[in-house]
Amino acid sequence: MYIEDDIWKRFTVFQSAETTQHYLKKCYSGIINNEVDTKSYDNCFAFMYYLEQGEVFYRQASLSPLSIRPILLFYGLIHLIKACLLTVDPFYPSSTSVLAHGVTTRKRKKRHYKFLHDEIKVQKNGLCTFFSEQLFHVKHLEGEKFHMVDLLTLIVELEDVMLPILGRSNMISLERIDEKKWVIPKKIYESYYMDRIRLKEYLNGKYVEEILWDDEKLELPAFKKQKIISPPFRYHIFNQNLYLPAEKHSNMGLPDMIVHYLLLYNLSMISRYETEWWIDLIKTTPNSDYPFIKSFLEITEKKGPFLVEEYLSKKLL
Repeated sequence: MYIEDDIWKRFTVFQSAETTQHYLKKCYSGIINNEVDTKSYDNCFAFMYYLEQGEVFYRQASLSPLSIRPILLFYGLIHLIKACLLTVDPFYPSSTSVLAHGVTTRKRKKRHYKFLHDEIKVQKNGLCTFFSEQLFHVKHLEGEKFHMVDLLTLIVELEDVMLPILGRSNMISLERIDEKKWVIPKKIYESYYMDRIRLKEYLNGKYVEEILWDDEKLELPAFKKQKIISPPFRYHIFNQNLYLPAEKHSNMGLPDMIVHYLLLYNLSMISRYETEWWIDLIKTTPNSDYPFIKSFLEITEKKGPFLVEEYLSKKLL
């Protein structure tokens, strides 16, 4: 299994102020000209403290009951994201407008509410739109609405839950040939209604990195150094394979970190403000919401730090 039992061991390199300042200096060298030394020094402790506080939240979440786990995981991810932002924005936070969560949800849940059918809306200002653009160059999220079932479909590790409960797969695994090459299975061509030529054009247009093609085989050079992968491809942290969405849909370009942020935001709000529904779900497990939520929380506890560590270490290469 690629994931270590203790993912936080991989953050050890950032526990030194000297090393962290050198790391930030490297990050800033192409962003600012005259204040590289000053800003790397000013930000190195904030960067370290964001990572440290994020780790505290995640470790506490692993020891806490399910009822409060979404809150701890959400704030843990927020702190890790803020550390990432310091690598691309030496002046973060430059205003209070980027400190809010940047997402809204229904204030009161309707009768017979189901989490899978719930939706959230991205606001103009706040952390969500800011880190989406700064870290992943994802723009125009303002005003976008996302249904929970659509976001959960993008969690590749939920494949074992999707099929038995919803009756459909959310992802299709690529067939691995060797350490660096895969074959796209026939299911993808059939599901996307594309022949080989059209599918190559489609994936080349969606994937921001380079794809090397050899007849039916494909190679992703960026994957050789980093396991974090750009959409529409998804990396399964437990079986270490690559996947594509089982069907084309409008959200398939969302990076994993944004998907986890949006899901955790809504779950943390529910656990705080919809106590009756939330505790009833945990105690009685009345519908299919429970296995999805429980499974997602178990996954994001591992994958959230993994995504951040991969993002940060990419800048060390």
